[in-house]
Formats: sequence, structure tokens, C-alpha cells
Amino acid sequence: MTRAEAKERNRRALLDAAFQVVSRDGYRARLDEIAERADLTTGAVYSLFGSKNGLVVALVADHLRPYYEEIEQTIPAGLDLLEAVDAFARYYWRSCDAPNALSGLSLQITLLDMALHDPELGTQLATSVRAQENHLISLFTGRSHNGTLVTPRQAQRLTTALRALFVGLSQGVPLGLAPDADEQYFADVARALASGISLNDHDEDAS
Repeated sequence: MTRAEAKERNRRALLDAAFQVVSRDGYRARLDEIAERADLTTGAVYSLFGSKNGLVVALVADHLRPYYEEIEQTIPAGLDLLEAVDAFARYYWRSCDAPNALSGLSLQITLLDMALHDPELGTQLATSVRAQENHLISLFTGRSHNGTLVTPRQAQRLTTALRALFVGLSQGVPLGLAPDADEQYFADVARALASGISLNDHDEDAS
């Protein structure tokens, strides 16, 4: 095994261990337990991630990256905005209905709790999430909608609104707060939200 391969193996082991410990313990998660589960030392954490917060931020990026990569494959370039939003909503529903959905939701809630206890970590997590969401913004930018093209500013605002909508639904469905929510419902509410996107002269990016 090369040095680079060993480094990547150790990084993967720490991320997998961190997912288990952080999902369970949140801000109380201990580096020594994470390192022990990965069969490494805490020194490896600092060497690879710089700090406990660095490890948590990397965990979020590792969790979100394949999600947004799959979205890019789900939404073809030829769709207009509402068709793209429809495809995104249906993909989101499938992810909420997947076998690992509850573990993902648990991590999401735990990370929010950690951010509330550590504002610096909260800022770092927000930066990491925004970096991943840029993929979705790019997917919506330039699509046709009501005879014009969606600007980056409009795509950003839409992405923020869709995230708020689906985070709420993904938390409500397991609790039984949205008993009628299914794939079609996700698509319908997403289309309704996107159909109201502002495409007027007041948009600073419109031209």
C-alpha cells in the first residue's frame, strides 16, 4: 500500500467512525473514541483534519457529496426549470424513503445541535453546506421559465427555499406530521414553490 493509499484508508476509517459516534453523541462525541473505533490515534485526527471541528466539517461534506453528485445525474440539461425542480423533488422523496433515511436524519439533527453549542462550528458547517449547494444552483441556472432564463441569483434563492421545504418535510414524515406526503406530493409542492420565483426587473442579476 502506498503512502497516499494508507492516508486515504485512515481518512475513510475516521469518517466512518465519526459518523457512528457523532450521530449518537453529538457535541459530546469524544475524539479518543472516534480514533479507537478507526483503530488509529487522536494524532491521526489532527494530522488529517486539523481538529475535531475539521473532522465534523469533513463528515458533512462526505455525507453530502454523493447526494449532490447523484442529483446532477438525475436532472438532465434539457429540462426547463419546473421539470428540473420536479425531478429534484422526486429524487429527494426517494432519498427520504431509503433504508438509511433515518440515520441521515439523525445525523442532520445532531449536527444542528452541535452547531447551536459551538457557533464557530456552525459557521464552518454552513460554509460546507453552501459549497455543496452550489452544485444545485448551477443545475437550475440558465433553465427556461416563463419565457426567460433563470439567473444565478434566482437559482440561489430557489435552492434556499427548496432546502427549507424539504428539510421540514423530511423531518415531518417520520414523525407522522405529513401522512399524505408521497413522491407526487413532493413534486407538486416543489413545483408550486418554483412557479412563484421572481423573474422581474428588480432582480439584480437579471439582464
